[in-house]
Amino acid sequence: MPETLSGLLSIGGLGWIVAAAFLAGLVRGFAGFGTALVFLPVATQTLPPFWAITAVAFMDIGGPLPNLRGAWRAADRGDLVRLLAGLVVCLPLGLWMLGLMEPDTFRWAVCLVSLAMLAVLATGLRYRGDVTGAMVVAAGAGGGFLGGVAGVPGPPVILFYMARPLPAAAIRATVLLFLFLYDLVLTVYLGLGGVLDAVPVVLGLALTLPNMAGNWLGGWLFVPGRDLLYRRSAYALIAAAALSGLPVWG
Repeated sequence: MPETLSGLLSIGGLGWIVAAAFLAGLVRGFAGFGTALVFLPVATQTLPPFWAITAVAFMDIGGPLPNLRGAWRAADRGDLVRLLAGLVVCLPLGLWMLGLMEPDTFRWAVCLVSLAMLAVLATGLRYRGDVTGAMVVAAGAGGGFLGGVAGVPGPPVILFYMARPLPAAAIRATVLLFLFLYDLVLTVYLGLGGVLDAVPVVLGLALTLPNMAGNWLGGWLFVPGRDLLYRRSAYALIAAAALSGLPVWG
């Protein structure tokens, strides 16, 4: 334990990481998404790739717990099974590719995926065709792959569900459960791969406090009818985090 604590305190830019955890919670609180998109571009500036995705998984895994029962009732369980099937198959492939990456390459991947997600959200691009069961599996597979290689499983699934003819409550619940299951499956795969280190686990657990504080503040600030304001604020924070994380700054 002393070695873990020493390793934790020796992390460079720890204050910025704590601030990123708070801002990630703030965005999640008033926009409903964006935890990894805000946190990872900042965290990857000082944390090794596997440490960064471990920290965000353990930071985020406790947040949805109070909402799981309600989410299970509202979710499209058939879709959830298909998403999970794609996730389980393709997450190891993403983690394998992550193991081959240099840290700067990982930073590029995280920041560019965040900016691409932001561009699609801001421009309102949507898939307008029919949705099949195979496409649901493919969305889960895309989320699993991106979750492994860049730590951001949400974009393929969130963008896919923008085209699903389902009630908003079902979509939100299904995505929430998918992201929760991603954290659990990721933890299992990291453990099996021998890359689940104590320092990022403790860091992630410690970051639940500022992250929960941000979630609470974001929820408190949320006022129905001001969706456009919250989306623009979320987009601005995601853009600032992604641009700050680009390796071009040295």
